[in-house]
Amino acid sequence: MAKADSQSSSFPEIVELNVGGQVYVTRLETLTAVPNSLLWAKFGQSSAGDLPKDSKGRFFFDRDGFLFRYILDYLRDSELFLPELFKERRRLQREADFFQLPELSRRLAAAGNDSAHTEDGGEPEEAELRSPASSPADRAQRSPGADSGYVTIGYRGSYTIGRDIQSDAKFRRVARITVCSKISLAKEVFGETLNESRDPDRPPDKYTSRYYLKYNFLEQAFDRLAEAGFRMVACSSTGTCSYGSNDPGDDKLWTSYNEYVFCR
Repeated sequence: MAKADSQSSSFPEIVELNVGGQVYVTRLETLTAVPNSLLWAKFGQSSAGDLPKDSKGRFFFDRDGFLFRYILDYLRDSELFLPELFKERRRLQREADFFQLPELSRRLAAAGNDSAHTEDGGEPEEAELRSPASSPADRAQRSPGADSGYVTIGYRGSYTIGRDIQSDAKFRRVARITVCSKISLAKEVFGETLNESRDPDRPPDKYTSRYYLKYNFLEQAFDRLAEAGFRMVACSSTGTCSYGSNDPGDDKLWTSYNEYVFCR
């Protein structure tokens, strides 16, 4: 025990991880929550100098960065709720096997079998994966439709059109992608990529139009929404010419505002 304590003390209380390019920040006690797991061994039985790090000093794991969010949720709460229509159960089970979480892997396999039985016309239920340490009394009650709703993605972009309309336009310089939705939905879909600094500490059942993303790749936002079971139901766009000289030969700079509405 003394050896483990001395090695664990070489790690900070707050640990930064780089998992497949995705950055996570969590507590050391979260990473060591499940005895005999890979992370328990790495951060409880080894020293910080034994683990690979990225260029910024974060501990690096060459695994699926998106799916690691579910691994971390399981370590935090000893339970895991997957989004409806989650299609990467087998890949998540593989990640659970890698991180040596046999109970999570078993629950994923069982939930996969249960889902297969509903394909004959039964109503699939949201997969609920719990640790044996969790009891029904600890289960958070979910109201009907708690996980359904709308997410609106908006962005402003700019492009130029010169006198030769057939030439390639310098198009879509996206400055910021905004997120409008219920707080709980925004955090579920975008996780650590959501910038909450403009609207912090709001309860999950409230709505916000002030969140924005830490990246400006529109397709990346769409991928996250699709993976969480959302589908696009509406979109709109406007464009205006910002400025330009009276010379018809000069390029014209246009700005546009676009919104995409997703529903689950």
